[in-house]
Amino acid sequence: MKKSLAMLVLMFATGALAQTTPQQPAAGQAGTAAPAQQKKEIKNPAEYNAYMGAIQQTDPNAKASALEAFLQTYPDSVMKEDALELLMRTYQQTNNLPKTEDAANRLLQVNPKNVTALALLSYARRMQALQGGPNAQQTLAQAADYGQRGIEALETYQKPEGMNDQQFAQLKTQLAGIFNASVGLNALQTKDYPKAQSHLAVAVASNPTDFATTYQLALADLDAPQPDYLDGLWYVARAANLAPSPQYKQQIGEYGRRKYIKYHGGDDGWSDILAQAAASPDKPANFTIKPAPTPAEQAAALVQQKPVAQMSFDEIQMVMTSGNQDAASKVWNDLKDKPIAIEGKLISGTPTKLMIAGTYDDIQANKADIELTMTTTIPARIMPKDGATIQFQGYPVTYDPNPFMVHMDRGTLILPKGAETPKRTAPSRRRSQ
Repeated sequence: MKKSLAMLVLMFATGALAQTTPQQPAAGQAGTAAPAQQKKEIKNPAEYNAYMGAIQQTDPNAKASALEAFLQTYPDSVMKEDALELLMRTYQQTNNLPKTEDAANRLLQVNPKNVTALALLSYARRMQALQGGPNAQQTLAQAADYGQRGIEALETYQKPEGMNDQQFAQLKTQLAGIFNASVGLNALQTKDYPKAQSHLAVAVASNPTDFATTYQLALADLDAPQPDYLDGLWYVARAANLAPSPQYKQQIGEYGRRKYIKYHGGDDGWSDILAQAAASPDKPANFTIKPAPTPAEQAAALVQQKPVAQMSFDEIQMVMTSGNQDAASKVWNDLKDKPIAIEGKLISGTPTKLMIAGTYDDIQANKADIELTMTTTIPARIMPKDGATIQFQGYPVTYDPNPFMVHMDRGTLILPKGAETPKRTAPSRRRSQ
């Protein structure tokens, strides 16, 4: 979180927290007429000196103390909002998150539409939620609430003094990215896919090199009940290229490849999309992917091209659920009552029956698609734990097409050599008398 706060300071330092210098009161006057832009004026010389003394401090801790003293002494100052903004930034510089958030909340009490405070709190809550924990969803909902308030506040946000039009446009883009990222991620977590797509698209457009929001947008597109494959496959390719580690790159790339195959029918062309996404954040105007044949057509082609004995369990599931009864019957006739040895993820089990996920999608969804009845009771010493990857053999006897489930009997675990053999203790021998 400290690193995140430091990054946020650098972003806002360009203008959102610009230090405001009030007009100095003229000697012997209560004040002068305000100019057209309503420049703030402190009429009390002592108040003016206290404010200037605080903002001119160079040490962050001394500046924070001086600003706190100013706010306590002059709680109704015309510079209260400016002082709280500067106090919030100063606490950020010291990486003091509780004090930073406290200043931000005090700032919102003065001005509920202060976009700087809303952005900081929305961003901080989102980062906290991403760290997990029992209150992560509640924290993310708070981030989304600050984000929605920020989106609304941006509609009437006025250009800060001393900022040109280009800087103001850039600042609004950055702020919109923060607000929409929080709203979009919360919508993704609650499976409101249209809302997630629209808000995360704004967030990605504001920062095209951000891995997290790019990957979240890909998930919003591809995991929706009606997937947006063209956008989703582009953004998952972008996310794979932006991934912070080789492991993430491999995992996300494989997820994208699987989704690409589901849409296109094969992985030919996927490497080209990865290369395009690495070269540019912008999806080409003519970007297109040829849809795959219908499931029934894919099933017919697969059974013609590949023997059942060489099919993966994913391919078997595709054929059996394709709606092509001829192809399904051919595959099933070759499978039924014949031994099949594969690897899967144990979802749940007893010593006599295991519920296993054998296809990629069902492994990711933690959903069983194989019911394996064991030949003999599994000894406690080799009983696998739920979630473990196991190798096994069984004989398919029946299947359900929807939801897909293959029922197998005569099940056995395929264990590493020696794993099924218990260690024996040599019997003691009595010496003859």
